Order: sequence, then structure tokens, then C-alpha cells
Amino acid sequence: MKSELRDWSDVRVFLAVVRAGSTLAASKILGMAQPTVARRIEALEHALGLVLFERDTRGCQPTPAARALITHAQSLEAAATGFSEAARQQSAGTSRTIRFTAFQEAFNHRLASVIEAFALTHPDVRFEFLPSNDKLDLVGGEADIALRGADVVRETTLICRTVRKIGFSLFASKSYAERHPLPSSEAGFGGHKFAVHQGRHVNSNSNQWVLSRIDPGQIAMAVHNMTAMEAAILMGAGIGILPTPNTNDTLIKCFELPPETATTIWLLVNPVAWRRPEVKAFTAFFVPHYRAQFPAVPQLFKTD
Repeated sequence: MKSELRDWSDVRVFLAVVRAGSTLAASKILGMAQPTVARRIEALEHALGLVLFERDTRGCQPTPAARALITHAQSLEAAATGFSEAARQQSAGTSRTIRFTAFQEAFNHRLASVIEAFALTHPDVRFEFLPSNDKLDLVGGEADIALRGADVVRETTLICRTVRKIGFSLFASKSYAERHPLPSSEAGFGGHKFAVHQGRHVNSNSNQWVLSRIDPGQIAMAVHNMTAMEAAILMGAGIGILPTPNTNDTLIKCFELPPETATTIWLLVNPVAWRRPEVKAFTAFFVPHYRAQFPAVPQLFKTD
């Protein structure tokens, strides 16, 4: 009969019985029921084709075959202990830093308050902030989590959570409004200058809505991000697109764009980072807490 050890944990039971002298005493050491210990020893004897213990009124006495195996069993025990310790050290050395990227404008008091609240209950988690108006490659591992505005997420392997819908309005500076009566609808676009997006925002629904309703000669400035858009509006270059609501009280809102021009804010997670418990915990925490930082919006803009 071929000897075959199918369950390495039986070695631990074997050594406990050798050291304790009985299955009852071994059961107390192992935290198992005594019948379970006895069955494990019988199964080990069957697998090895050996009688390991002589049972008598004194308990379980190791047979010569058992004594010949003790040194080997202790080596397995030491290897298992070393394996567990090495795994513990690897776990302790594993980074609990979450690399978080978002468009530069997102790194504001709203984001800070959510991170602060999360840190109160997860003090061992650290963050590396990667502000960028260019999309970092989450699939390639450039970041763990991204807060990103997009009509559609094309990276199908990412973990996606909808944060909220963002609507847009047209704004102008007070100085521009003093020179030009502001439009209350697209019918009043004639004679006005506009700041529009180029770069990553050029194909956004809101930008395309405006571009399809003005002539190229009405474009006063093309900008690459929302910060530059706000600056262009403030300097009086023309009317521009900003999220609704806007907290800059020096700007005047012309009118809100149609609901179909809204964009979705997503929390996107690298699938490898998603396996880490702190990343899952932060994702679950972030979405409702960040969403709560914004005022209530009309039903058309609400998320599930």
C-alpha cells in the first residue's frame, strides 16, 4: 500500500498526541473535540499504513514507527511555523497606501473632508495624491483609484462606482455682462463670444452642445481644463461652461444647459488594488460621503 499524507494538519494532531500522551489531553491543546482527534489519528494511520499509537489505560503510547517519524514531523511543524511567520512579515510590509488620482480641481475642501473622515476610522491607511488633468492609466497600475468625469467608461476591467451626475450652465463675468446683455437661451447666442474646451473635454456633451450652436468666429478662447475655463470667463473673454452650481459669486449664470449635457462622475478602481481590504473599505465609504458634499440636485441629475 502506498503511504500518502493528504492533510498536513494531521501532523500537528499527531505531535499533540505524542506530547500530551492521550487524545483527550491533545484535544484540549488543539481546541478540538476528543472524538475528532481520535478520528484524525485513525485517518493518518490509514493513510500511512502504520500503527502510530498503542492505546491502553495510560493513554496513547507512540509505537516504534511513530517514534521514527517524530523528528520529521517536528521539521514539518517548524517549516509551517516559518511559513506563517514569513507570511505575517510580508503582510506587515505590504503597503497600505492608496494612490488616488483626480482632475486638479477635485482636490478641494470637499475631497479633503471625506479623506479626513475616512482616516479617523482607518488611521493605518495612507494616501498618495496624484492630481492630473490627464487620465492616468489605472489598468497599467499608475494609480489605485481615480475620480473621473466621463460620459462612458471604456476600460471594461475597472471596478466602476457612479458617484453623481454633474449638470452644466453657461456663465459670464460681471464685466462681460456690463458690456453685453446675457442670453437666457441659445436663441440669444448671436453677437456673443465664447470660451470652449479643447483637449480631453473637447468631446464632452456640454462642449459639443455649445459648439454646435455657435460659429467658429464666436470662439474667443479654447482652454484645456475647468480651472482655465473659469479664468477665461473671469477675464471677460466670453461666456463659458462650468458645473452647476458654481461657488464663485463673482460670476453670473446665464442659464442651465439641457439635462442631456450632464456628465457622470465615476470612482474607478484598479482591479488588482480592489483585492486589498483598505481599497474596498475606502470605495464603499467614499461614494455616499462625497455625494453628500453637494447640494441636492433635480431628479434628472440624481444617481441610483
